Amino acid sequence: MSIAWSSVFKRELRLERFLPRVYSTKVPDNAPRAADNEQWLETLRPITHPEQKKSDHDVSYTRHINVPLGEVTSVNYLQRYNKHKHSQGNFVDVRIVKCKSGAGGSGAVSFFRDAGRSIGPPDGGDGGAGGSVYIQAVAGLGSLAKMKTTYTAEDGEAGAARQLDGMRGRDVLIQVPVGTVVKWCLPPQKVRELVEREMRKDNNATLRSILGSTAVNLSVSSDSHRKKIQLYRHEMAESWLFKDKSKEYHENKDWFKDLHKKMEAYDHSLEQSELFNDQFPLAGLDLNQPMTKPVCLLKGGQGGLGNMHFLTNLIRNPRFSKPGRNGLEQHFLFELKSIADLGLIGLPNAGKSTILNKISNAKPKIGHWQFTTLSPTIGTVSLGFGQDVFTVADIPGIIQGASLDKGMGLEFLRHIERSNGWVFVLDLSNKNPLNDLQLLIEEVGTLEKVKTKNILIVCNKVDIDAEKSESFAKYLQVEKFSKSQGWDCVPISALREENIDVLKKKMFKCARQSEFDK
Repeated sequence: MSIAWSSVFKRELRLERFLPRVYSTKVPDNAPRAADNEQWLETLRPITHPEQKKSDHDVSYTRHINVPLGEVTSVNYLQRYNKHKHSQGNFVDVRIVKCKSGAGGSGAVSFFRDAGRSIGPPDGGDGGAGGSVYIQAVAGLGSLAKMKTTYTAEDGEAGAARQLDGMRGRDVLIQVPVGTVVKWCLPPQKVRELVEREMRKDNNATLRSILGSTAVNLSVSSDSHRKKIQLYRHEMAESWLFKDKSKEYHENKDWFKDLHKKMEAYDHSLEQSELFNDQFPLAGLDLNQPMTKPVCLLKGGQGGLGNMHFLTNLIRNPRFSKPGRNGLEQHFLFELKSIADLGLIGLPNAGKSTILNKISNAKPKIGHWQFTTLSPTIGTVSLGFGQDVFTVADIPGIIQGASLDKGMGLEFLRHIERSNGWVFVLDLSNKNPLNDLQLLIEEVGTLEKVKTKNILIVCNKVDIDAEKSESFAKYLQVEKFSKSQGWDCVPISALREENIDVLKKKMFKCARQSEFDK
């Protein structure tokens, strides 16, 4: 288990240690006696100052920060302004999903009845907890296509007579491919409104400039490991549920005023535990390994207390109970980032798909027109029977201006972000392959970013104009530049399968460069 995951799984233990410091929330179990209830109520220290709610018992330091709009949405969901649709067939690599945990069920107001008496002691049961939303990365999935647009956990059921607690709401489990990154995001409609507002201000503004310059204010908390976005539930509409006697009737009674002050402390402790749980990493969750245990995205609301908990020596017939706590509704951005050792980068029609077809078991679509590849393809390459294997990802071609959303844009680069190495594929039949290489480097993030990866340069289509000295001269230019950067360079003809074995060995070295450096 990684350090990141262990910190997530330890949250429940930290929460258990935290709660006693706030207030005792150990409510008496079913069939409590008046003495049990009184003892519990005495542990609830009334909140004497309203500001105490905001200061004395905050579970973490919360502050506000501004982040670019582009970090809390996906260009893919701005279809009116963005022409790239990241799906081909059953492949989908970006989804924005609305998730909602269930509300807790309300506590019951009920009194024991039998043949000998028309009304006995209170026996209203507690409401069931609302269902939670969980996520789990599993092997065997390769797309986000089967994800729903909305996941809603069930509300908890209300309590019932005879001290019967309501059933817990059913949880929701979202299963995603390994390699999925989950981030909190704004609702798409809210993003569209912000984009339209900025475009009305400046008709010449581009979508990318708006996403980079428009600030979104977030409430974040920090611990020793990372920043977390603080999520908030809707405030409770009512703190009590009344039966037979009205709210006004109870609020005029001194005994109820005293009880209400104590229960304010109880409600506050629940709010604090919700704040502790309702946090999400600002950087998101990177689900890069299969998971045996799911992680909770949104926790359901706690069930309300039945009137059996309010029987005391003073309060003999409590005609009131507590409502269940609200659930939590948020939007999340799911991005699938393929996990491959190497990523192929090149201009459209440079021969990337042909190379992948010749060296691996993958069967990508191949054609003599631009943007044949519309979705990433991953192939497994073997150096021979019983020898090492590595994986290679082919992504759509990159053109000049891709960083400005021309062509297929750069959205597909997410699929090679994790790769140990990048393989730049050049078409040697083009007029100036070296310029093509420099263009690709600039579009994917400049030389500084490229140098964070192991790099291999492949000069494809050497069979075209092979008899002309200009073709060899172009290769020498590329080779000279490559050597100046410490990169290997190899000429091939993928179509004729020339030098393919050499290419596979050099690609393996690029994928495992750290092992060769030892």
